[in-house]
Amino acid sequence: MPICITCTHPISHLYTVYESAYNLRLEQCSKCLKFADPYVEHDSLTLLLDLILLKREVYRHLIYNRGTEPRKALGSKTGLDSEGSQEGEHTLAATKDRQREKDRWWLILKLACGLITVDAFIRWAHLNPQISADVSRWTVETNIVFLRILIGCIIETFAFHGGVMFASYFVLALSDFIRSRRNTSPVEISGVRQQFKFSLIPLTIFYSSLTKLFLLFLLTIWRPSASRPGGSPYYWDPSYYSSSLVTWALEIWDEDKLDREWVVRNVLGGMATGFGLRVVLDCHPVFTTVVILVGWLAKTVVAGFLKNWVGGDEHSGDKWMAYSIP
Repeated sequence: MPICITCTHPISHLYTVYESAYNLRLEQCSKCLKFADPYVEHDSLTLLLDLILLKREVYRHLIYNRGTEPRKALGSKTGLDSEGSQEGEHTLAATKDRQREKDRWWLILKLACGLITVDAFIRWAHLNPQISADVSRWTVETNIVFLRILIGCIIETFAFHGGVMFASYFVLALSDFIRSRRNTSPVEISGVRQQFKFSLIPLTIFYSSLTKLFLLFLLTIWRPSASRPGGSPYYWDPSYYSSSLVTWALEIWDEDKLDREWVVRNVLGGMATGFGLRVVLDCHPVFTTVVILVGWLAKTVVAGFLKNWVGGDEHSGDKWMAYSIP
């Protein structure tokens, strides 16, 4: 069942379709009296931009409301008020729920294939900057190295998702125990928790990784130049600013002192994943932080076992390890 993206109240339908698919009317939430989900009228580019900006409403739309069927004003079936018709409606609803679950796992598989491949290319470019800058140097050995990195990314992704789902199970169990001790009635449980399924966790993580991979991909194909257009190297003159504090603050952003890729992957990526998990788990930020830390721990342990095999030598293995752990 879809939910209102503003107050998370469950709602039967998000919009009503009349004579054509383009003639529709948005449904109003009975609790907050706002449109249940205005994103049904927005295009994919708007959804992607709002997802990069980490808007809570777009997460709720993509995770809970995407692909739900509308109410049809014409051609609706008139059923009899009998037990047989009610059982038929329940059977039809259960069938639709199973089909939505299958479609959700299929979407997770497609997102995983695309995003893990992009992540493998980014890591390969980080470990082999000379070859990535010159495509003509690509050899059969390069294919083998890229294949190892791809397999390593797949294993690390499974480890991170497994750790997050394992921690989420205990966090939700603890949250339900605390709620039961407070004698919270079922009406007070949010629609997010009512419609929660564990398949939503990997879907949320993949959606949250779009921001991280987008920025990492830009840093991979558009690296900062070490020299000016004329060929002379850049020179930093610290005497330009009289304050040593300002000079120190600006020097932090130098390429040799700040690993931008590490910041984007772990700091920004961890924040985006934590934000998405807080939307789907509907729990305190402390619990979400614990879930992310457990996933990072599982990923770090797996990266320690894979570093020598993926890197091929000790130096590349250490670079892989440094790029994998937070």
